Amino acid sequence: MTDDKDVLRDVWFGRIPTCFTLYQDEITEREAEPYYLLLPRISYLTLVTDKVKKHFQKVMRQEEVSEIWFEYEGTPLKWHYPIGLLFDLHASNTALPWSITVHFKNFPEKDLLHCHSKDVIEAHFMACIKEADALKHKSQVINEMQKKDHKQLWMGLQNDKFEQFWAINRKLMEYPPEDSGFRYIPFRIYQATTERPFVQKLFRPIASGGQLHTLGDLLKDVCPSAVTSEDGEQKTQVMIHGIEPMLETPIQWLSEHMSYPDNFLHISIIPRPTD
Repeated sequence: MTDDKDVLRDVWFGRIPTCFTLYQDEITEREAEPYYLLLPRISYLTLVTDKVKKHFQKVMRQEEVSEIWFEYEGTPLKWHYPIGLLFDLHASNTALPWSITVHFKNFPEKDLLHCHSKDVIEAHFMACIKEADALKHKSQVINEMQKKDHKQLWMGLQNDKFEQFWAINRKLMEYPPEDSGFRYIPFRIYQATTERPFVQKLFRPIASGGQLHTLGDLLKDVCPSAVTSEDGEQKTQVMIHGIEPMLETPIQWLSEHMSYPDNFLHISIIPRPTD
């Protein structure tokens, strides 16, 4: 891969200042103060909210505590989506800190999966990496790795260790020089205005004529409404890691440098603010 290490670092160390407040109907023994945290964009809520849980459990009656879950403005937040994706999708045009509500009761079974331990997150994360490598390299790279390499990817993410993670992950971002790119780009497109979870399909980084496909080409193919509108006015924003990449950016470069640790490009399409 082309080694733009500064970009990889900037993506890895992206943070979202967040204010957690306890839901008003939770029963507490004394007033619950809000809790502030800088959330890593690339991580998952259930990996980084132990401190939040401890903070609020101090004021709860133990019999009132069941599985913790989070919501933003009435929307339960999916723990298996990376934090940066959740923010881009639901809150990217709001003032900071991001205001998240904490619940210990009435788990929304219809909206969220249960997550009883970090093993569940690890299994989800590794399944995504394996799916991404099946698209990129027919699973050859991940299958040639040892169990300890898989563990190092997970521990690097869990412990927020950039070098530890990228020592292994760079192998997943390489391709034979004669190929000019991956077989297919692992991506998922999320739209804030639909109920559908996400869209993904097979998309090659190189066109049949040899030219590089761009982000604009991907969107025109998969989600044309994101790049064209009937009156010529752009009504949506396309966000990856909190920024709007230029539509001319080669999709191969984005896949190598702007994918989340699960090796997928998570692309949010949100309504453009009208003010």
